[in-house]
Amino acid sequence: MALAFTLPTDVAAAGPSPAPHRAAFVLQQSRSAPPSRRKTPPRTTRATPAKAPARVPELRFTSPRGAPALASDLATMLSARTRNGQWGALVVSLTNGDTLFSMAPDTPLVPASTMKTFTAALALDRLGPDHTFSTDVLRDGPLGSDGVVRGDLILRGDGDPGLSPRFVRGGPEAPMELLARFVAGAGVTRVEGDIVADATGMEGRRIPDGWLTRYAGAAYAAPFSALSLNENIVIVGVYPQRGEASVRLEPASSGLQVVSSVRVVAGRAARVTVRMVGETQVVVTGTIGASASPHRVQLVVSDPVTFTAGAFAEALRAQGITVTGRVRVGRTPAGAAPVTSLPSPPLSRLVSVMNRESINHYAEQIFRNAARGRERAEPGTAEHAYAQLRTFLEGRVGVLPGHVVASDGSGLSVLDRVTPRALVQLMDYAHRAPWAGVFHGSLPVAGESETLRLRMRNTPAQGNLHAKTGTTNEVVSLSGYATAENGEILAFAFLYNGVDRWNARETIDAMGPTLAAFSR
Repeated sequence: MALAFTLPTDVAAAGPSPAPHRAAFVLQQSRSAPPSRRKTPPRTTRATPAKAPARVPELRFTSPRGAPALASDLATMLSARTRNGQWGALVVSLTNGDTLFSMAPDTPLVPASTMKTFTAALALDRLGPDHTFSTDVLRDGPLGSDGVVRGDLILRGDGDPGLSPRFVRGGPEAPMELLARFVAGAGVTRVEGDIVADATGMEGRRIPDGWLTRYAGAAYAAPFSALSLNENIVIVGVYPQRGEASVRLEPASSGLQVVSSVRVVAGRAARVTVRMVGETQVVVTGTIGASASPHRVQLVVSDPVTFTAGAFAEALRAQGITVTGRVRVGRTPAGAAPVTSLPSPPLSRLVSVMNRESINHYAEQIFRNAARGRERAEPGTAEHAYAQLRTFLEGRVGVLPGHVVASDGSGLSVLDRVTPRALVQLMDYAHRAPWAGVFHGSLPVAGESETLRLRMRNTPAQGNLHAKTGTTNEVVSLSGYATAENGEILAFAFLYNGVDRWNARETIDAMGPTLAAFSR
């Protein structure tokens, strides 16, 4: 059963701890040196030296003794630095079941990437940590003893976000190269038909509702698809060779057309522009010096399905497998026979990469896969994923209706809303779930790993606090766990919506160690 958290009526008014010692805020302020006094010419008025701007005291963590002291210190921190915006916060002891601090805990706020914790929990609960995805190759036609497939070869996607060099060693070509080797190992030498790309496992829409247009073309907002490769990023390399500019794609893909007007000039400089025109045309312009090093640029792919299938076709040809037809998008026919497949790492590893490195592409793939279920029998859409998330949260976690609104699985959508209470309730449920170890292990650790590696270093939070970050131009958030000095496990959620995000981050980075230094 989920914890029923009780809220104090007035946190800010909570009195100081009666404990004999409670560390106070440490404020550091350096004084500027007095201005030098110089002699001035006759009848010349000496100008008043400008005052050096006052240095804002650094906000430091405290070591509160007792729950009232903790509540008082956190309330003071929340009002000490940020000049505008809105805060929501909740801290609960999972050990004792009581609420230690709250501020607007039921106010829906934009969560940014803390939304990924809901995606992780939904997927782990519905699919299990050991669930894998499978990119399959099938044939629609007989395979003769001569190795000829007399029909089409189908590449069927399963929404595997790990189809990339992160998990398949060898560079951008490695995933499709490995799959093509499997096809060759199955005895295929020739395909007298087309390469059919089947991405029907997920919705055809590639960009979620609420992603801003300014995100377009950014690697953190690459499109998703059931058939995706290398997080849908291609590397465009420009090489000066014998007076001409050679342009190569990594991985090579017949699904992309390269149009280049790059000229080779004297020198070592490269002034090259690469852009995507339409969904399949890569346009490269500019100049590159004859003595220049290769110029390589990452480019977000607009049509993941054609890109992935085209890379598969090129990998087959590199293995000596002839394909007589073309690459096209379609469905797997009934009765198609399996040739081979490439399984993903287990969901536990994919969730860890998603949360620790905060990869939006992984979150969108996993969110829709959670909607499909173990048997892949349900719609792989954001709408169905949100419906499954509501069922999970309201039925198992105890979250009230309306406390979580999910337009996507990554938190990049400006339409997402969560309350601090919903986040802490999720932390409570995940802490007790069969997959608790996987969930805890997926979160960055303060001062040590991924998105928290440079934060809260040399404080009690380092190596202790582990939580999911969330950051955009208008959001700073953090939600997870900290072990207090007396051994209590604390679950917390800090959400800030506003433009004073640097001060908001400093505030959170003072509150986190304060939780770790708390005792009673």
